[in-house]
Amino acid sequence: MSSANGYVLRTEHVEKFYPDGNVYAVVDVSLAIQWGEYIAIMGPSGSGKSTLLNLLGGLDVPTSGTVYFDGQPLSQLPSLDRFRSEKVGFVFQSFYLLPTLTARENVQIPMFEGPLSAPARAKKADELLAAVGLAHRAGHLPSRLSVGERQRVAIARALANDPVVLLADEPTGNLDSRSGQEVLDLFDRLHNERGMSIVMITHSDEVASRAQRILRIHDGRLVGQRTGDGPMAERH
Repeated sequence: MSSANGYVLRTEHVEKFYPDGNVYAVVDVSLAIQWGEYIAIMGPSGSGKSTLLNLLGGLDVPTSGTVYFDGQPLSQLPSLDRFRSEKVGFVFQSFYLLPTLTARENVQIPMFEGPLSAPARAKKADELLAAVGLAHRAGHLPSRLSVGERQRVAIARALANDPVVLLADEPTGNLDSRSGQEVLDLFDRLHNERGMSIVMITHSDEVASRAQRILRIHDGRLVGQRTGDGPMAERH
């Protein structure tokens, strides 16, 4: 999956200014994320963590500076929508599952614009639900799932189009400790077995320690980094 470029995502002097609040949410951030690397970004509330994640995933565009995917500026891609749907999986603190759809149907949502037939979509959704330990819950509505199960459905949905990078914003923020550990174990498996690049926003040292590398952001600026406990961490 990796390329000769070496970096799945990279930023050069990226800034994000919100004129309505007269605030710089991200200030002069330059970072590089290797293919297959598991990164955690930590910082206090309002530090710019989520804004930076949105810039990396093409959900927002920088006021200045450049975000690159596999060496190519996002600003030069023919379609940011296609980039987001095909290359990136998003996991949020709020699960954003449609309440009238079953787990199987929710997982299929990103596939609707793709080439798969309806039976093929359902089959793939069932495979993804099995991968997150929810094969037995495929026909259940979100209201009949625990909060931990809902987050796992959201992760399966994020994997629907086989993204190369997973961007997660406080993925355990609404979960109890046991459910949170199950989600983090799942991230470990995705990283180790699929070689998936993961960038996770968190305020928790315990959660961040699962990553290979931990970046700290404060007032929109990267202020330091350290090694996490993730596999192969000594290489970074």
